[in-house]
Amino acid sequence: MTTLTVEEFGRRLRSLGPVSDLLVAGSLATGDHIPGVSDLDLVAIVTGPVDPAAVAEIHGTFDEGLKLGCVYVDERTRLDVEVKHPTWTHGLFVQRILSGVTRAELVRHGYAVFGRPPLELFPPMSDDDLRAAARAELADYWSWAARRPRLWRDPAMADLSLTSMARGRHTLAHGSLLTKSAAIEESAAPEWLRAQLRARRRGEPVVSPRWRTALIAWRDVRRTVASLS
Repeated sequence: MTTLTVEEFGRRLRSLGPVSDLLVAGSLATGDHIPGVSDLDLVAIVTGPVDPAAVAEIHGTFDEGLKLGCVYVDERTRLDVEVKHPTWTHGLFVQRILSGVTRAELVRHGYAVFGRPPLELFPPMSDDDLRAAARAELADYWSWAARRPRLWRDPAMADLSLTSMARGRHTLAHGSLLTKSAAIEESAAPEWLRAQLRARRRGEPVVSPRWRTALIAWRDVRRTVASLS
C-alpha cells in the first residue's frame, strides 16, 4: 500500500510540470519502512519554480497518517551540498540542505518513482564520504542540540537521539548505513528501554518514564558528540 501511495503522489506531483524526477530515500529505500510508524523520505528534482500553494495542496492530500516529507532540489544546484532547498515536513515548508546521509541513502539504496535513477543525479559515496557525512551531522545539529537539554522534554526526541547516535557511531566505525530498527539494538539504552523502543517501532503505544529516558538519551548525545574531538 505504501508503494502505491508514493506512486500516486508521484503522479500528482509530476502533473505540476517542473518536477523531472522523484526519488525514494530513508527507510522505504533501505527496506526498514513500517507503515504508520516510519516517515516517507522523498527527494524531487525540479527544473524550474514550483507553485508552493499547489505543492502544499498535493501534500495535504497525502499527509494524514503518512508522515510524508519531500525535499525539492533545484536541478542546477543538486551537486552543491551547502545549498538549502524547499522541504515539506510536518505540514509546512522549511529550507534545508539535502544532507550527506540522505545523499548516501539515495545512491546506495534509493530508487526513482519516475525519472532518472539516483546515481545519474548524484555521485557515488565512498565509505569515507559517508563517514564524513555522519560526522558533519553529529558536529552540526547534534552538537547544537546537546547544549539544549530542554529539547528532551519531548519524548520523541529521546527516541530519535538514541537511534541517531547509534547510527552515527556505526557509520563512523564501519562506513555503512544502519537502519533505525537495527540501531535500536546498538543503542546506548538499557535493555528495558530497548524493549520499549522496539515496541514503539512496531507501532505499539508504549510509554517510557519521561525524565529518566530523557536523561539517558541526552547523556548519550553528549558522549557521542564529545567523542568526535
